[in-house]
Amino acid sequence: MNLIPPWTATLTTAEFQLTLYFFVLAGLALLAGFMRSIVTQAEVGSRFRPAVVARLSITGIAFVSYIGLLLTLLLSYTHSGGAYSPTDSTVSLFALRYSDWSVTVPLLTFELLAVCTFTGAHLRRTQLLAGGFSFLMIFCGFMGAIIVDGGENRVSTLLWGGISVVFWIATNIVLIGAVQKSLPNVTPRAAVLLKNAAIVLLSGWVIYPIVFLIQIFGDGGAWATTMQIALCVADVVVKLGFGTLIHRVAKLRTAEDVRAGDDVHPESIWISSEKLSDAGQPLEVHLAKGAEVHPRHSRPPTSTAVPTVQDPEVVGDL
Repeated sequence: MNLIPPWTATLTTAEFQLTLYFFVLAGLALLAGFMRSIVTQAEVGSRFRPAVVARLSITGIAFVSYIGLLLTLLLSYTHSGGAYSPTDSTVSLFALRYSDWSVTVPLLTFELLAVCTFTGAHLRRTQLLAGGFSFLMIFCGFMGAIIVDGGENRVSTLLWGGISVVFWIATNIVLIGAVQKSLPNVTPRAAVLLKNAAIVLLSGWVIYPIVFLIQIFGDGGAWATTMQIALCVADVVVKLGFGTLIHRVAKLRTAEDVRAGDDVHPESIWISSEKLSDAGQPLEVHLAKGAEVHPRHSRPPTSTAVPTVQDPEVVGDL
């Protein structure tokens, strides 16, 4: 049972321009998200800094991916007679997306888990499960959509898609379980934000299997254009909308740590023009129990260090 892959469809001028528009729009939005992540990274305490690293990586990788998609779109179609005909390299419009997702989707799971209440070995084990399942979800979808039989066999595509769905369900189970176990251990306000972030992420992921089904049961330029537009919208919603909510959770939990005296932060924390905590810096260093407390001293750079001239009599006594 053969199917017609979307990268073999001829596009009208309107379909080509719509695809181009959404590629540029999504790429610029992801660039804006990347720049905002750089500017606001200091708003989050060190306890939740892994979420910031994940967000920077996700938006940076996605932006580079969209540059590749845009160049591929412009170079892999030939324009003649008011239509855009695909070439052998047009398949890269979909293959590049799977390369992006193979890295950014596991990072999305790490970003969510970074603001949950798991710690230590429990956190590392959950990250391994969520990251591994999500990678296998993308890889199996890639095998079915593009690699096996060139994406032209409906049976094999459905089979690999079904395997991918199994890993998608497993990833959801791990993440939902982590969020549910974390909710009782955070404040009500943080719990609402954390729950909303999980809903945005998991709801956004529903779009991707729907697009996968379009490849199996639809064909033609209109469906190919619909797939690309849907994927652009899903990327922006998941990678920016979800990331914004996670950043708010991290800021809120940082402010809670500062107010509770569990942590310090070099600046006041504000969310939606509401001040949640004052700035705080450690005034002294607390040593081991029973030891004296002394002011913090700056450490001289190693490059200017010189050996101490020792008294010969003292050396002789040693």
